[in-house]
Amino acid sequence: MRKIVSVAGLIALLSLAVAGGFAKTPTASKIATGAIVIVFKDGHRQSFNLSDIARVEFAGAADAASETGAGSTQISRGHFLGKWEVGDGNGNNFFITLQENGDAIRSLREIHGKWVYVDGEARITWDDGAQDAIRRAGSKYEKFAYRAGKSFTDTPDNVTAARNTNPHPI
Repeated sequence: MRKIVSVAGLIALLSLAVAGGFAKTPTASKIATGAIVIVFKDGHRQSFNLSDIARVEFAGAADAASETGAGSTQISRGHFLGKWEVGDGNGNNFFITLQENGDAIRSLREIHGKWVYVDGEARITWDDGAQDAIRRAGSKYEKFAYRAGKSFTDTPDNVTAARNTNPHPI
């Protein structure tokens, strides 16, 4: 009889331990609405309020897709960060530096500007009123220049090659 009670007690203890392990996993009702929960490979979780998140980027996803020939994938904003060597339309080159905070610096006449990421391209509006866009053209990039008063949908004044001299974010 004593053996039966011991075995029954052991089974009850194991059942409680297993049930306690499942109870530690948060359920959907315990996760706040308006939050994202990331589950890491080691099993731990971390949640973030969606109101605190500006954007979610997946590093290397666009580069990997372009290398495999998947041309429909849009490149990420972070891909445009850095110093770009571009043409001026007259056979000379200058540099455009795009910074994480949205600032842009043009080495031609040392002009400051602001840039935004729109529809897979970098759109820069300079303090002098001119605008440039850096766009993907096949496997390369081109800089489209627009004089003051034109918009990004107008015919560009010139189109030149663009090359990111440091293709990783600075």
